[in-house]
Amino acid sequence: MGQGWAAVPDAAGITADNLALVVNDEDPFSIRTAQRYQSVRRIPSENVIHIRFKPVASTMDSAVFHLVKQEVDRVTPAHIQAYLLTWTLPYRVGCMSITSAFAFGYDTAYCAEGCQPTKASPYFSSMSEAPFTDLGIRPTMMLAGVDGKQIDALIERGVEADYAQPTGTIYLVTTGDKARSTRTPAFRNLAERFQGGLPLRHLETDALTGKKDVMLYFTGATWVAGLETLTFLPGAAADHLTSAGGVLDGVGQMSILRWLEAGATASYGAVVEPCNYPQKFPHPGVFIASYLRGGSLIESYWKSVHWPGQGVFVGEPLARPFARKPDAE
Repeated sequence: MGQGWAAVPDAAGITADNLALVVNDEDPFSIRTAQRYQSVRRIPSENVIHIRFKPVASTMDSAVFHLVKQEVDRVTPAHIQAYLLTWTLPYRVGCMSITSAFAFGYDTAYCAEGCQPTKASPYFSSMSEAPFTDLGIRPTMMLAGVDGKQIDALIERGVEADYAQPTGTIYLVTTGDKARSTRTPAFRNLAERFQGGLPLRHLETDALTGKKDVMLYFTGATWVAGLETLTFLPGAAADHLTSAGGVLDGVGQMSILRWLEAGATASYGAVVEPCNYPQKFPHPGVFIASYLRGGSLIESYWKSVHWPGQGVFVGEPLARPFARKPDAE
């Protein structure tokens, strides 16, 4: 994961040409979000998939999802490698996140009752640039937010990030919350061995504050203080290991939407109690290796989670700040 990693051009991996937008035609927010994203990212019209369901609950019944997914599968063009869902509700299907349900199909092997492992993702730490062609799965992300203004800003950050080669800092933060700091061994290992092109800091503090160069921020806490004091660079990713960060409309723990409000371009969180298995959350080393090599946000985030069945991916999927332009020498 040193400086010898070669950046890949935008022509590789998941791009506007092989990403499908999934739109709920009964949700005005979904329609607006899809139209905005299609226009800005120039998504081909044949890549836009229309479905219909009542957007009234955070959880979709698995039987209803089966019918929705059956229709999506029927009309999805063969070249599509990933999905982007253009709504905020629902974010869960039965015991799975909706992004994992779209990627794998609804399968309770990706769930767990109590503190148990789940089925692993074949995409974890993969070098595949065509996950459906190679592995039969379509990684999925939600373009979610509290209102249209937030969605527009999120899309703009993603576009601004492309090819920017930012010089921000990677922050790996161990808090005093020991139960939610199970990624600390990975943080320490990276701090000792990392030789990438960005500065990496492993800090032991309950609140990162005042930093104006945040490229990645991984931590563990029920609520993350100090977000309003930080500046996230376009393309930044951030998440906190906790039980319900992916409960987008929740109040008991911090929703991952707060990261997006603060300026991050993508995040990840659990929608069902995962316990504190680090395998159910992004592995920072795997994420960083993919992202600095030029992978998109959706590729890098998905490749970093070994057991993603209970977690939801949210953000602007095509941001790829460390790729080189297709016409670069």
